[in-house]
Amino acid sequence: MNVPEYRLGLILVTGSAIAWSTAGLFTRLIPTDTWTMLVWRGLFGALGLAVVIVALRRGDSLRGMWRMGWPGWLFAILSSVGMVFFITSLRHTTVAHVAVIYATVPFLAAALGWLLLRERPTASALLASLAALVGVAIMVGLGVEGGLFGDLLAFGMTLCMAAIMVIVRRFRDIPVMPAACLSALLSGFACWPLGDPLAVSAYDLLLLALFGIVNSSLGLALFTLGARFLPAIETALIGALDSPLAPLWVWLAFGETPSGGTLVGGLTVFVAVAVHMTIGASTAAKTVRMREPA
Repeated sequence: MNVPEYRLGLILVTGSAIAWSTAGLFTRLIPTDTWTMLVWRGLFGALGLAVVIVALRRGDSLRGMWRMGWPGWLFAILSSVGMVFFITSLRHTTVAHVAVIYATVPFLAAALGWLLLRERPTASALLASLAALVGVAIMVGLGVEGGLFGDLLAFGMTLCMAAIMVIVRRFRDIPVMPAACLSALLSGFACWPLGDPLAVSAYDLLLLALFGIVNSSLGLALFTLGARFLPAIETALIGALDSPLAPLWVWLAFGETPSGGTLVGGLTVFVAVAVHMTIGASTAAKTVRMREPA
């Protein structure tokens, strides 16, 4: 295990969780319907990523999108489908059900990683994932209300996310930035017929641009770059930070005090992730020292 790459992966995926956790804040700030919001989130996200690609690659620019092979296209399609599943699930079941179902993504990622990559999850990662799942359950509750169809869509979204974590880990030569750009573009176009994207005000369009750049461009870029350096279960575990961070931004912006359950559950997730990251970095360093010649 390459320790610098492992630590870089931790930093990048943590950054992606922070960027994605702003979704709740932006959805509170922008008074448009969900589908219109997703259209502009995707399109502005793709535009932001395209600007970064052109700036970094110059002459090569966006041509990498057409040379990324079937793994890159599979990543883009699964990412877009997962986003559509996620939004649709919120209309057919409760937010609590979606949050708890998505909190199982570390276990799905671990199973797919073992089946496809023969990558065995560590006991620390499994225990931390279980603790994070408990923390999310405490935050949102375990009510029985909801709908089977919505729950199935939420599970489909979770399975898509677990799959793209494994794809990025397995095919490290994927041009990840063009793949992320294509993913954002596809999600925007997929939601266009379901919303009213041309009926937004100039001010709302500015907020939508910020939403796309911060939440989509930054989140996708950091995730796709960092997931190459971490086992799939660890990528999924760090992504659980999204749940406790989301109410934090709403509290800072609107002064809404989180409930006791949110605080306890969020702290549980933070501790689980922090402890595992510390153990994981220490274990990686020890593994490298043991492999070094005496």
